[in-house]
Formats: sequence, C-alpha cells, structure tokens
Amino acid sequence: MILAAEYVPSMYATVWALVPPVVAIVLALITKEVYSSLFVGIVIGGLFYGNAFQPGFSAERSVLHIFEDGLVGVLSDSYNVGILIFLVVLGVMVSMMNKAGGSAAFGEWASEHIKTRIGAQLSAIMLGVLIFIDDYFNCLTVGSVMRPVTDKHQVSRAKLAYLIDATAAPVCIIAPISSWAAAVTGFVKGEDGFSIFIKAIPYNYYALFTIIAMVTLVVLQVDFGPMAKHEANAQKGDLFTTGDRPYAEAKQDVIKGKGKVIDLVFPILVLIISCIIGMIYTGGFFALIITICFYSIRRVLSFTDCCNSIPEGFKAMVPAILILTFAWTLKTMTESLGAKEFVAGLVGGVSGPLLGLFPAIIFLVGAFLAFATGTSWGTFGILIPIVVNIFSGTNHTMMIISISACMAGAVCGDHCSPISDTTIMASAGAQCNHMNHVSTQLPYAVLVAGISCLTYIIAGFVRNPVVPFIIGVLILIGTFVGIKYIIKYITRTDKANEQAE
Repeated sequence: MILAAEYVPSMYATVWALVPPVVAIVLALITKEVYSSLFVGIVIGGLFYGNAFQPGFSAERSVLHIFEDGLVGVLSDSYNVGILIFLVVLGVMVSMMNKAGGSAAFGEWASEHIKTRIGAQLSAIMLGVLIFIDDYFNCLTVGSVMRPVTDKHQVSRAKLAYLIDATAAPVCIIAPISSWAAAVTGFVKGEDGFSIFIKAIPYNYYALFTIIAMVTLVVLQVDFGPMAKHEANAQKGDLFTTGDRPYAEAKQDVIKGKGKVIDLVFPILVLIISCIIGMIYTGGFFALIITICFYSIRRVLSFTDCCNSIPEGFKAMVPAILILTFAWTLKTMTESLGAKEFVAGLVGGVSGPLLGLFPAIIFLVGAFLAFATGTSWGTFGILIPIVVNIFSGTNHTMMIISISACMAGAVCGDHCSPISDTTIMASAGAQCNHMNHVSTQLPYAVLVAGISCLTYIIAGFVRNPVVPFIIGVLILIGTFVGIKYIIKYITRTDKANEQAE
C-alpha cells in the first residue's frame, strides 16, 4: 500500500513564514485594533499555506486550514481549553471577592496604609513578585487586588498594566518554583535541566533589569513616551486617556461594609497553595470550591450568589479569551509554515569568530521570534535544544549563558508583543485597552532590551555574571536619571516660553 505524501506548502521554512505575525503586529500598532489585525494575519497565513499567488493555489485548503486546523484546532486542544477554564475560574473568584466585600475591605485597609502614588505602585510590584507561580495567575490576581488602590491614587490603567506585565513573566522566569521553570527544564534534554535553570538566573539580565527598571521608574517618578501622557491624564482624573473601555460592560458588584480583608486574602492564599500542591489549572478549580465553602460558612455570600458569579466572571474574561483564541490561531498558521525550522537553520549556523557574540545573537533572535509568534515557551522549544547541541560537553559556561540569553530574549519578545498571551492577560488584569498597554510599555521594554543585549555581548567574553550585571544596572539607572532631568529641562523651557509670550 502506498501512503500519500504529507502536504508541505511551498513557502515552508522560508522567511515568508514570519510574514503573517509581522503583518498582524504592524497592523495592531497602526490601527490600535487587535481583533481585526490578528484575523488579517490568520487569513494571510492560511493563504500562504494554500500556496496563494503561485500555481496550484487551493482556496479550499486555505479555508479549511484556517477554520479546522486553526480556530477549531486551538479550541480543541486540551492545554488551551485548560487555560481558558482557568481564566474563567479566576474571573469567577474575582467576582465573588467583589460581592463578598473582600475587595472593598482591602481597599479601605489600603487607603489607611498606602498614602501615596509611589506607595500604590510599589505595592503592586511587591504583590506581583510574591505571586510567582504562574504568569496568568499573577496578571489577573494583581490586577483585581490592586486596581481599586491604584485608581484611588490616580495611577493610569496603562501604568498598572505595565507593572503587572513586568512582574509576570520576568518574575516567573527567575523563580525556581513556577510553571515557567518546569517548561524550561523540560526543553534541556541530556542535561540536568533544573540545575542549569538555577545557574542561568544570574545571567537572565532582561528579567532582572526589568524589575530594577520598574522600581526605579516608580521611585524617581519619571515616565516617558506615550506613558507620560497617560500618567499626566490620570492625575487629572482620566485613568484611560482613550475613550475605549473594553471591560466596562463587566458587572462589578463591590459590596462595602459586609466583608473583611480576610475575604480577599484567604481565596488568594488558597489559590497559591492549591497551584503549588497540584497542577496550575486543577489547583484553580479546587481553590474555587474551597472559596465557595469559605464564603458560605462565613455567611458573607450565599451559595446562590456564588453561582451567579459564574456567568459574570465568564463575561469579564470574554475580551481576553477572544484575543487569546485569535493569537493561538495565528501561532498555528506560523508553525504550519515552518517558522521554527527557518529560525533554527539561521541560528544553528553561527560559529567561529561570532561564538563570543552568540549570547547576544541568541537574545536578539529569541526576542524577535517571541515578538513575532507571541509565545515564550515556543521560543524556548526552538532555541534551547539548539544551544544545548552546540555547547553540551564542550563549553558548559557558554551553554548556561546562552540558555539564559534565550530565556531572556523570549521574555523580552513576549513582553513587547501585542499577540502575547501574557501581554493580553496584563491588559485584562488592569482592565486596560490592550493597544494602550502595548504602546505605552514598548519604549520601556525596548530600552531594557538594548541594555540587556549589551550585557550579553560583555558576558560572552568575560564569562562572568557579576561584571555585566553591574555595568547594566549603572547604565539603566543613569539613563533614567538623565531622562528625568531632560524632561524637567524641557518642561521649564516650555513654561518660560509661555510666560514670555
């Protein structure tokens, strides 16, 4: 019996494989409209898969690939469905905490203890660092807990989204006990993956510099780029700047005077413990059941009210679920065109005099790949095996530096990409317009990425984590101080000109 040959599109493993995500990202940045931009990228990927613009083009193959392999395929994947259910569970728990009065009670407690805008932002950072188990959990929990506090102190939703995003993936990627550590360890075949992950933490410059940059920006009270406009408007009472309120329809029943702080703290602690003991998604399910029992016993929320929170929690997560579904479908289109094979071929050819620059190169490639595909874990799966094959058994130190550069680059690209699931979750957690979050965060992320790339060039030659780290921190803080004084000088000059007129 003769088996039919597996279909391979003519554009497979070529530069054309990266065109669909790049088009989607460019359109999203230009139009500020993420749904249609993602859909255009999906359609282009489907057309390329069917050999569009070439002899033998099959419209039927393109359409079937978009809907069956794409939209239906990603919603049939058990892992993806687990993520969506976990999101709904978190949405339900947030709705229950609001109804029980836990959020209001925490807000009152915070108003007594958190007196300034700086304190509100530092509290959000601290909470984000403490919740290191999973980036999705981090984004939605920090957002729901800190949103009332930052709103009171007139911190823009875009700034809150940045603080959430910058303490999600960057913290998870340097936390040994996290879903990200488990993912990275699984990609290091033939080596002690967990030991390598631990040794790579001091070299994970992008994650470390992002956390330092975030704290420095808050303490120095300096903002630049689009974020400066959002923060200026927030202090005038406009937390959103743009007219779009993507989560305005989500019902928020915050009951004051009924609940206590424990009604917010207990569900969060249960969720953290459940996710540590069990799997992330089953942990969320058990945490939901325990929370319902807890509220029922305390009589702050009836069983009927808990059940009524289910559709409300789902409704609150609909924007994030839609964007995630489209982003996953676009990723499927990219994979079917052989994007990872194309990138693997490019990176695998680096050798000789360029070997000292390899960590910087792998950082940039990882950042671009994660930016284009919207996935950090997918980037790990492509690049880490290549690094292991190049350095395993020959140069252990360079292998660790390069694996760390791969992780840092993947987090950087994930941090910048409008189609990244973590970026989407940060927007959902802050209840911020998604493209507002992307456009305001991008200058900060790019600045940290540039400094990180420089430190990887240094690390590739000195083979020591401390020297590049010190140089990078000095440059980072010096840059922010310089930006603050430049902004002050421009402001004084503008005021002087206005008075002269």
